[in-house]
Amino acid sequence: GPQLNAQLEGWLSQVQSTKRPARAIIAPHAGYTYCGSCAAHAYKQVDPNITRKIFILGPSHHVPLSRCALSSVDIYRTPLYDLRIDQKIYGELWKTGMFERMSLQTDEDEHSIEMHLPYTAKAMESHKDEFTIIPVLVGALSESKEQEFGKLFSKYLADPSNLFVVSSDFCHWGQRFRYSYYDESQGEIYRSIEHLDKMGMSIIEQLDPVSFSNYLKKYHNTICGRHPIGVLLNAINELQKNGMNMSFSFLNYAQSSQCRNWQDSSVSYAAGALM
Repeated sequence: GPQLNAQLEGWLSQVQSTKRPARAIIAPHAGYTYCGSCAAHAYKQVDPNITRKIFILGPSHHVPLSRCALSSVDIYRTPLYDLRIDQKIYGELWKTGMFERMSLQTDEDEHSIEMHLPYTAKAMESHKDEFTIIPVLVGALSESKEQEFGKLFSKYLADPSNLFVVSSDFCHWGQRFRYSYYDESQGEIYRSIEHLDKMGMSIIEQLDPVSFSNYLKKYHNTICGRHPIGVLLNAINELQKNGMNMSFSFLNYAQSSQCRNWQDSSVSYAAGALM
C-alpha cells in the first residue's frame, strides 16, 4: 500500500490539472511501470470535491461478451482502501435487462477495471467515504449496441457529480498481437504507430462515434477499449443533441517501447479528459 501510494503521488505531482473538473476520462490499464505516468495526466483532472459516483467502463479481455456485465460483489479492495459499488445504480441498470452478471472468476481475472481502482482511490482520497463506483465490463458490442448503451449512460453522464472512467490502451503492435500495420511514409515503425494512434485520437476529440467506427474498420487499430470508447462517444452524442456543449482533449501519449523492426512489439497509451 505505502509503496503504491508513493508511486501514484509521484506521477500525479508531475502533472498539471488543466481540464478540471473532468466529466469523463480515457486512461490506460497496463502495468503501472508502463503506463502509470501516462494515466496520471487523466486522473489529475478529476475533482474529488464534486465527484460522487464513478462509472468505470472496461473492455472484456477474457470472456466473450456481446453485452455489458455487472459485478456480483459489493466491495472492490485496493491496497489504499476499499471501494464500494453503488448497489442503487446497479439496481437501475439491472432493471433495463441489458446487462449480465460476471462471475467472480471473470471479475478477478479482468485487469481493465482493476488497474483503475488504485488511481480512482488516490484521486478521491480527500473524500474517500463520500463516493461509490459503478464498474461495468463492456463486451464486443455492435455499433447499434454501442448506441443503445450510450443512450442509457447519457443520463448519468449529464449529472456533474458523476464521472466516467473509460479504460483503454491504444495500438497493440507486433507479431504477438497479430497486428503489424506500417505506413513507410512515416519513417520508423514506432512513428507509424504514433501517427495511426493520433489519427484515432483526433477523431475521438471530434466526438463523432460514426467516424471512430469507420476509422476502426479502415485500419483495424488494436485499441482494446474501442467499445467502451464507442459507448462514451454515443453518450456524448446523445447529450449534444440536447444542446449540451462538451469538448474532449488528449493530454498525454506514450508507448511501452519503440518498435524499429518486425520482431519488436509495443503497446501505446493515451490519457484524455472530457469537459
